[in-house]
Amino acid sequence: MKHFLVKSVVARVLVSGGSQNFTRHFVTASAAAPELKLRHLYGYLPRMSSTLAPSPAEKDQQQKQEKTASEEKRENENGVVSSYWGISRPKIKREDGTEWPWNCFMPWDTYRADVSIDITKHHEPATFGDKLAFRTVKFLNVLSHLYFKERYGCHAMMLETIAAVPGMVGGMVLHLKSLRRFQHSGGWIKALLEEAENERMHLMTMTELVKPNWHERLLIITAQGVFFNAFFLFYLVSPKVAHRFVGYLEEEAVNSYTEHLMAIENGKVENVPAPAIAIDYWRLPKDATVKDVIVVIRADEAHHRDVNHFASDIQYQGKELREAPAPLGYH
Repeated sequence: MKHFLVKSVVARVLVSGGSQNFTRHFVTASAAAPELKLRHLYGYLPRMSSTLAPSPAEKDQQQKQEKTASEEKRENENGVVSSYWGISRPKIKREDGTEWPWNCFMPWDTYRADVSIDITKHHEPATFGDKLAFRTVKFLNVLSHLYFKERYGCHAMMLETIAAVPGMVGGMVLHLKSLRRFQHSGGWIKALLEEAENERMHLMTMTELVKPNWHERLLIITAQGVFFNAFFLFYLVSPKVAHRFVGYLEEEAVNSYTEHLMAIENGKVENVPAPAIAIDYWRLPKDATVKDVIVVIRADEAHHRDVNHFASDIQYQGKELREAPAPLGYH
């Protein structure tokens, strides 16, 4: 800037041709220097301000970040642990726009049960393995009826803690087998794990209706510990008999839920409103009752019955499960 002023003064002096004017021009230029500086600065101020001012898109992004930060703060105050890794569940809503309340299952896990399935089907035991499985199930059923008698809700809860084990064991064994042999499972891993998850949801529903006491909880823990290990060894020795056993177990579950329905119709069991978890999981109407819940659970058990008898038939034919397509999609 100083060099520019000096050059302009010298040029004016040369043009005017007199040394007398040098002082006058220099003083004039010096006096004008603050004005030039300000003009120079103000000339750049609009450009600087336009660069520093946030755009509408940046304002929206900033508002979103502030909103997210406030929501995270509110969630942390409510006891939800925020993750350093940024892992969080997206906001999920129902079809009517209300917020999805469940963490144990998502909307895409829900379905409408096929209640038109034949609940009277029965596989007649033919081989020694079939007869062994059938008589074992009948013996266990007699013991459970002697203990629970007409406490249908407690009986169903006990049944579901047992029925949710075979699918998990079978899926686990097939999973490890697939890893060892580098083979596909034909979808049977997923089918069996879906069965286990469906049975677990039956249990979650029944616990909303029945509050087990301490000795029933103790019985459930003991039965699950014994049954899991026994069924695991059983499945390793003979998968075809193990699946036949589960098929007969599901037949007894269908019969037990039929008795439960008859007790509701006869007035022995009160037909209370269905739990909210059951309404969302099976896509039941808002005014559904326990009777509606028992109907869809019984239909699920009938599907499990058919799947396990089918799996046993495949292996009785000398084939592996992966050689037949798994019945996926019924849940």
